[in-house]
Amino acid sequence: MNYELGTTNYTEFWLKLDQLVTASNIKIDRRKGTSHPRYPSFIYPLDYGYLEGTRSGDKAEIDVWLGSLPSKAVTALICSVDLEKRDTETKILIGCTSEENRVIFNIHNTGSQSAILLVRDEAI
Repeated sequence: MNYELGTTNYTEFWLKLDQLVTASNIKIDRRKGTSHPRYPSFIYPLDYGYLEGTRSGDKAEIDVWLGSLPSKAVTALICSVDLEKRDTETKILIGCTSEENRVIFNIHNTGSQSAILLVRDEAI
């Protein structure tokens, strides 16, 4: 079976992510400008939370970053690995500008973490 990237239906992927977000309640538990509960020097540059009633690989809800765009469509996805925690995570970026994508990407590429950013390149 061939799994080359060119054969993937990207439009369907992003639409399904939009459907998941639309069908879920976004719970923001860390507001923009607040500090992280365990790392007080880290200030959240955007609202951060999760999709209620969903489940990610770590058995918690799916994490989201909420940007400043009026549309609540999915604009990007972060896939990260953390060697210290020995885990991987996926985070959905909702309504984020290009600059907000970059800021979030940089957060997930520090210390023991490394990440890739998948940006939705179609009009939303």
